[in-house]
Amino acid sequence: MPARLSTLVMFACAFGWSIGVATAAPPRGEEAPLVACTLSAKADAASYDEAMATASIQGIVNRRGPKLYVLSAANPRPKYWLDLFRKDGGWLAGRRLEEASGLDALVKLAGDDLRGAVIWDPNVPATVNVATTIAGVEDAVVLSPELAAANLSRWKLKVIRDLRGMFDGKETGSRKNDAYRWAIREYLAPGKCSNHRLFLDEDAAVTRAAGKIGDVVTRDWAVANRAFVLDLSPWGDEPPADDTSQTLGTDLETYRMILETVFRNAGGKELTELSGFFAFHKYSNVPGHPSAHDPVPTEWETVWLISPYNGYQNTVTGDCFNQSLHSQAPRKPLRQQPAASGKPLSLSNTSYLAFFMADYDSTMPLYEILPPRWDAPERGKLPLAWGINPNLLETYPDIIAHYYATATPNDTFTSDASAAGYMNPNRIRPDQLPLFVEHNRRLFREAGMTIAPMVLDWDQPSPAVKDAFREFSPDGFATIVMDLHGKGGKPPAPQLWKGMPVTELISEPWDFTQSAGAADMIHARLAKRPAGAPAFFLNRVVWVTPADVIRCVEELRKRHPEDRFELVDIRTFFRLFREDQQRRGH
Repeated sequence: MPARLSTLVMFACAFGWSIGVATAAPPRGEEAPLVACTLSAKADAASYDEAMATASIQGIVNRRGPKLYVLSAANPRPKYWLDLFRKDGGWLAGRRLEEASGLDALVKLAGDDLRGAVIWDPNVPATVNVATTIAGVEDAVVLSPELAAANLSRWKLKVIRDLRGMFDGKETGSRKNDAYRWAIREYLAPGKCSNHRLFLDEDAAVTRAAGKIGDVVTRDWAVANRAFVLDLSPWGDEPPADDTSQTLGTDLETYRMILETVFRNAGGKELTELSGFFAFHKYSNVPGHPSAHDPVPTEWETVWLISPYNGYQNTVTGDCFNQSLHSQAPRKPLRQQPAASGKPLSLSNTSYLAFFMADYDSTMPLYEILPPRWDAPERGKLPLAWGINPNLLETYPDIIAHYYATATPNDTFTSDASAAGYMNPNRIRPDQLPLFVEHNRRLFREAGMTIAPMVLDWDQPSPAVKDAFREFSPDGFATIVMDLHGKGGKPPAPQLWKGMPVTELISEPWDFTQSAGAADMIHARLAKRPAGAPAFFLNRVVWVTPADVIRCVEELRKRHPEDRFELVDIRTFFRLFREDQQRRGH
């Protein structure tokens, strides 16, 4: 993207940079300027503290409109999106960018909307999450003790809460859990927090000293939504790495208390998005932290845990900047590109292959990983389905609209894991399925989607779940079943359910960068196709480029010329699947 630094002077939040912001009111009739700021590239505690303060102020400022945009000296992606949306026709085109620098400038920009400060306790790292919760409810800036000592007197802000020394473990035997349970009583249970959003953001136990701000920069969205923020283990059979002396299962007990409270407060009127991801090094088996639970099962356990409480996960959100601003972009119903021109295929005795570009179901892959793959020149040369969960329209509607506007006839959009949010549909309480349908129908319609090709669950869909999906994804349902709890789960047999195609999603090989190996694995499946009948193979592909898929298909044709198959788009795939099932009398 061409730089626009002639009109943008970066706002640096690192210590030692100059302070000042233009404060003149815009002339009558002129749109307010967009203030931009840049986080330091330093990786230290001071930069962490400044990023935390910046994110909390941004969440408050942007409640009154898209006013404050954060850039990064270390990550070029925020500038990529800013440049894109400031182009002619973009929703930020014409917005004057204003020069600013320093936290003093942000405090001044916030003005009376900023009502005070909350100071967290470095001796209890979980209090940085409690402080973020309080900041959203009380309109406060989150400060470390060091930042508070250096700035509060000059800013003339009152201290709304000082969390230092408040939590000693007397309640639960865990200072971490004492802090969260106090916050449940003070803020969550009384209904002061959002019922639609929870945030699973890593606390300061490891991140502050290392200057890791990936979760910090997302907190503007938590503050803007007045959401409850947590960092707890979904496992009850081993202690977390950050609190090894707690009574076994204390983290999980607190986790359930949070979910139960939000479920009760929501009163069956809305589902709850859990934005964020568990900390690998605390709760799963990674180098430095031996655990009985590997990362992927820990992800699945989290979804298993939250689904009965009407919770769905927006799994990976780290390094996702400016959600409180992007979320305010204009929204209108999106439309899919018509299918590539040509005579529609008719059913024949061959194998039909479709490729599903998966795992863009959360904000981070949508924001950070997809752009270089989407911008690749090979995109559009073969039919691909792109999985984008429509609940993300609530967070990054402008980014999703950009993908739709630049799609080719060979690009089709479907949901990803599992629909409009990642949950286990079989775990939803039966009396809550109408709410599930209402939530999904609304967002599927806005996204112009009718296919759910990657439903993740512990067993094949129940009749009630299939009935629910038929309401919003009547043109296709495919699932991956992972029976981690040993309940006898298995994938569904290929079928039509009241006209809705139902089948299994093939999830291996999902790494198509090794084209020869992927081609051989696909060939092995094709070779098992019953003679004299069509066969259908929907392949999941994770975070690879269109060029990788092209190479795999070319390698398949070269290595196995005897294979008969048609490469089709996902809409054609499910249309032919339906015709085949109808022909079989299913």
